[in-house]
Amino acid sequence: MKKLHLIYLACSIAAFSSCQKEPAQQSSDSASVALKNNAISTSFAASAVSWVNVIPTSSFSNYSTYWNDLYPWGSDHNGTARMRSQNISVSGGVLTLTSAPTSGVGSSSKSPYLTIDYYSGTVYAKVVPVVDASWPKWHFKGEFQCESQRGTWPAFWVTGSTSWPPESDFMEFKGSATCWTNTYKNASGGWSSVGTAISSPGNWHTYSVYMTKTNTTDVSIEYWIDGSLKSTQTGANFVGKPMNIIIDYQMEGSSGSPGPTGTTYMRARNVLVEKSATL
Repeated sequence: MKKLHLIYLACSIAAFSSCQKEPAQQSSDSASVALKNNAISTSFAASAVSWVNVIPTSSFSNYSTYWNDLYPWGSDHNGTARMRSQNISVSGGVLTLTSAPTSGVGSSSKSPYLTIDYYSGTVYAKVVPVVDASWPKWHFKGEFQCESQRGTWPAFWVTGSTSWPPESDFMEFKGSATCWTNTYKNASGGWSSVGTAISSPGNWHTYSVYMTKTNTTDVSIEYWIDGSLKSTQTGANFVGKPMNIIIDYQMEGSSGSPGPTGTTYMRARNVLVEKSATL
């Protein structure tokens, strides 16, 4: 691709130089020159964006280098699953989070303090992204197989590591085949949410997000699914806020109840995180 860009750039410059030697050309040629100038500028702009890899697509094959078990704050969150290392496994570069029913465990230690009905798994990245003037653009991407029956709540998201908000849910299924992409806090001080129907969420699908600094406080967040842009949302006061990256298989809560009576799974592979110093 780089060779093609160079050839295209060289040809565009040559064509532009040729037009400069012919001052008596028709006005239509002037328009052609303008288009060629735009093409050259676009080529330079595209080549100027240089990504720095933060988490490689092979990270699950080197799990302990890039990932931690459970949530950054422990084993419990806002559903009925208690997370355990025993429910986290990696094989062939694929992360598997396993949820299985349990009973007699007690209640979650986190609001709304639901009864624990499942043991499950979640992981979070060791790197803590920060969108700022040094790194104003970030890209988060991964391939996932997700359950979509009532009571299953798989998600790929970031949340503030030292405060909440911010939060951006790159992919969230709440007991159905609708994938939710959500941002809190938005410009109005609440949630922005867009739902997209996914055909067979249990098959591999790719979820990708570009988070870009737009001013001293806010970011633009593009949510992509399988190579198609589904939503662009504003994250207010995201700039300068460190965030935890979480892959999470929670249960019940917002996804409904009762949940599954048997064992279910969430799988992830080729998770990528990269950042750019240029826009």
